[in-house]
Amino acid sequence: MINLTIVWIAIPLLLGFIISLTPKLGKYLALFGSLISVIYSLQILFNNINLSFQLLDNFGVTFRVDSLSGYFILTNAIVTTAVIIYCWQQEKTAFFYGQIILLHTSLNSAFITTDFITLYVALEVIGMIAFTLIVYPRTDRSLWIGLRYLFISSIVMLFYLGGSILVYKANNSFYFEGLKNSPPEAFVLIFLGLLVKGGIFISGLWLPLTHAESESPVSALLSGIVVKASILPLIRCAEISEDIDFIIRLLGVGTAILGVFYALLEKDIKRMFAFSTISQLGFILASPSVGGFYALTHGLAKCTLFLTAGYLPTRNLSELKKNGINTSIWIPLSLASISMIGFPFFSSFEAKVLTIDNLLSWQVIPMNIVAIGTTIYFFQLILLPHKSEKDRKISFNLLLAVTLLIFMLLSTNIIYYEAYILINIIKALIIVLLGFLFYRFILRKIVINVPRILEEFDNIVGFLTLMCILLYGVLLMVNSPLL
Repeated sequence: MINLTIVWIAIPLLLGFIISLTPKLGKYLALFGSLISVIYSLQILFNNINLSFQLLDNFGVTFRVDSLSGYFILTNAIVTTAVIIYCWQQEKTAFFYGQIILLHTSLNSAFITTDFITLYVALEVIGMIAFTLIVYPRTDRSLWIGLRYLFISSIVMLFYLGGSILVYKANNSFYFEGLKNSPPEAFVLIFLGLLVKGGIFISGLWLPLTHAESESPVSALLSGIVVKASILPLIRCAEISEDIDFIIRLLGVGTAILGVFYALLEKDIKRMFAFSTISQLGFILASPSVGGFYALTHGLAKCTLFLTAGYLPTRNLSELKKNGINTSIWIPLSLASISMIGFPFFSSFEAKVLTIDNLLSWQVIPMNIVAIGTTIYFFQLILLPHKSEKDRKISFNLLLAVTLLIFMLLSTNIIYYEAYILINIIKALIIVLLGFLFYRFILRKIVINVPRILEEFDNIVGFLTLMCILLYGVLLMVNSPLL
């Protein structure tokens, strides 16, 4: 299995090189690379593999392959496959497909590594490739968004690297486990990097603009899987000690609340999706031990939403409510929305039940409130007026991509079938009903323009300092041994 894992990581790198030599085969080779990851991840999950190995002694490189990483790898594989199918008939160059497959393997590397320095390399490569995909249209707007993304990403990774060096100084290794024996500065610097890259709590306010203004397939990649490259390491760190687990759970609850608040008041549909991603990342971190399954269901649904959004006549929700949309677009949009609210028969229902069952007592009330909030803003999409428009053709590749994603949302419904007991179904239906009533009688009558001042570049940089103070404060609050 070790040799198979090394080959699995190496093949997409080789494919990226071959694509540059044979441009006409670009999309075929990229699709082949993502399908290999589908097979590899299914083998991990079906065989319940738990494997750890290292390549270079105490200096790294260490890897861990288990069911947790298997869920993230499967998410990466399906999302990448769907995006490639979506772009199949578009005039994308071999460079585009080469970057996608390199991004794919870099994400896989981040999902299985268990040392800080290898993770640093993977996250830096992911950031640079994401930058090239964001600026791919070469418009003034995309260049600014891309440079903004690259600058913030690079700055926080310098902090992260400093924290990694402190871990090595204290333990003579870069292993994640060394964090508990390291000075508090190491914890703060490493977590600052991971939280900003992952879009967690107030440090996540820099991501919605990037996700909303990128092309639809790039937005689907960013929101569906790229942000999760920093989430899995946080989950791994939660396993180190109860104090770190508590801190991550606390940040998860705060992130979920912040994201749902912004999403409820947002009138731009792609920005609403982006803030929804922040909120859903909070769900993953609120219950770290079962976050892999939730990451899978979220990635599939969010990829569907962003790909479908590319075919909407406008991003303005008010105009969509007034003029309606094509039924062919409404169907996948509403199905993905139904999945996001955790309706039974979708795997998201099982993921939400599993997450809530593993919450601590103090988390239950706020996370259930967030679940109701999620239902409220997704009802805006489910209840959109729609009609058949024969004169407006919908891309076959879009339909094929979203069909794959929705099929996976339905078929993965067998993973935690124990969730289908009467009490869980009743709770889910009550949440859906409350969300509908709040939307029908309250949200529809509220018009609030949320100021975007907190998302301005100067304020985003200022949040870096604020997050450092916040992390130190949380360490003091829990009286952590890290101090």
